[in-house]
Amino acid sequence: MKNFSITINLLSIFLFASAAVSAQVKTRKALYIIADGIPADVIEKLATPNLKKIAAQGAYLRAHVGGDKDAYSQTPTISAVGYNSLLTGTWVNKHNVFDNDIKDPNYNYPTIFRLFKDQYPKKKIGVYSSWLDNRTKLVGDGLAATQNIHVDYHADGYELDTATFKHDKQADYMHRIDEKVIDEAATSIRKNAPDLSWVYLEYTDDMGHRYGDSPQYYKAIEMMDAQVGKIWDAIQYRQKNFNEDWLIFITTDHGRDEKTGRGHGGQSDRQRSTWMVTNAKGFNSYEKYYRPGIVDIMPTIARFMNIDIPINFKREIDGTTLTGPVSVAQPMATLVQGDIDVSWKALNTAESVKIWVSSTNNVKEGRPDEYKLLATVPIGTEHALVSVKEMPSAFYKVVIEGKFNIVNRWVQPEIKKQ
Repeated sequence: MKNFSITINLLSIFLFASAAVSAQVKTRKALYIIADGIPADVIEKLATPNLKKIAAQGAYLRAHVGGDKDAYSQTPTISAVGYNSLLTGTWVNKHNVFDNDIKDPNYNYPTIFRLFKDQYPKKKIGVYSSWLDNRTKLVGDGLAATQNIHVDYHADGYELDTATFKHDKQADYMHRIDEKVIDEAATSIRKNAPDLSWVYLEYTDDMGHRYGDSPQYYKAIEMMDAQVGKIWDAIQYRQKNFNEDWLIFITTDHGRDEKTGRGHGGQSDRQRSTWMVTNAKGFNSYEKYYRPGIVDIMPTIARFMNIDIPINFKREIDGTTLTGPVSVAQPMATLVQGDIDVSWKALNTAESVKIWVSSTNNVKEGRPDEYKLLATVPIGTEHALVSVKEMPSAFYKVVIEGKFNIVNRWVQPEIKKQ
């Protein structure tokens, strides 16, 4: 009887401890905000108390858009182009959104929303935006090409309601729309708490185009900061009253021209200059040594949300997670007389990397590529020379696979500048 009692007591302790551990596991939620058209130098000099409050829990990072300058992934510094680079973790040569017309997005490079829904179909997503196209064209709500993804909560399309939001010459109606978007988003977060959300604000870019670097533009940015504060308050409410752990990223889609601050779209330093504010923890050596890109947000959120990205898509992602362990960065590849000279920067030491090569780009058409494993080498060598004489082609995709992440690089004929 004594042994039986001891066994029962131990079992009770074990069950109690297990229940306690289960109770402590928090539901993870993620949200990102794009505040349109603000270069890093401007956000750094203005009063933005709410952004600073969030950064105090994580970080403020200078960042960039525009892909690799003068290379195949060079990407226009235009709004919808930047949004889709964040959504897909790829540059324009893959996602195919070259301007704000959004004529032909390549949905074969899935957004983080689709990857999330594919893995967790019962979980909820939300889009709160002053531009309807963000949900209907970029996320592709209800489209066959996106496997009929359904956005569970949304507040958008107000720019089409000219009765409620009468368009005025000063474009102040866009501020009223942004305020409506923020109020709807904050209410939805408090009440519904979608698992993955996007909030988009436009007014800052409108004031940049209209006035350039000016008091009016700076005022719009400070008003945006107050709007972000409402979202942060809603997140704090959820974290305080529910068993939830929230990740937030606030960023922008492009900078502005150096001369006036009115324009963007080119590849000057200021037009490529952006920033990130986040409450994320556990930053890695990639974030420490390299300037992040907008494409890095997607894999960072994916890691936080435990999204298991299928290998055929993982090989296409141009971003690198900013948090948690990471193996490699800065891939380079050059074709030299039947060999590919591959190089990288090692961010971990106790491992080897695999060099995979494909001479096709079937993913563009929705089919997987066939990769050949051409080498496995110690990561610390930071280079490998692999022969492709048996697979002659004018185009190659090179993938460097480490223990903790994968990076990729294309080899293709030099593009002649017009």
